Amino acid sequence: RRYKREGEPDADFLNCVAFGKTAENIEKYTRQGSRVAVVGRVQTGSYVNKEGATVYFTQVIVEEFFIAQSKEESEKSANQNSAAKTQNRTANRSTGSAQATSTPDGFMNIPDGIDEELPFN
Repeated sequence: RRYKREGEPDADFLNCVAFGKTAENIEKYTRQGSRVAVVGRVQTGSYVNKEGATVYFTQVIVEEFFIAQSKEESEKSANQNSAAKTQNRTANRSTGSAQATSTPDGFMNIPDGIDEELPFN
């Protein structure tokens, strides 16, 4: 929110749900704390829980997503998580799966053949 009134929260957090290739790409190219922008539709619903109370929910069904971090933010989080990335790269090499890696100039090397899976043109 652009401004905060006393007693109001700073932000609202909505559950976002993604399916198919969109979900796979979110998993591949983001991690907890990554800033993303999503395009989708709001869906509401309700269910009856074990105690018999009706629970209402609102969620966003993600149709597209975009990385919304600056280079500086990406580098800062990359430095904080370098040990975890090293472990993941080692694990991915042993399993043979392709993974995007950072270069010294801050850009990511996108593995060959991944173009068909990217959610944007």
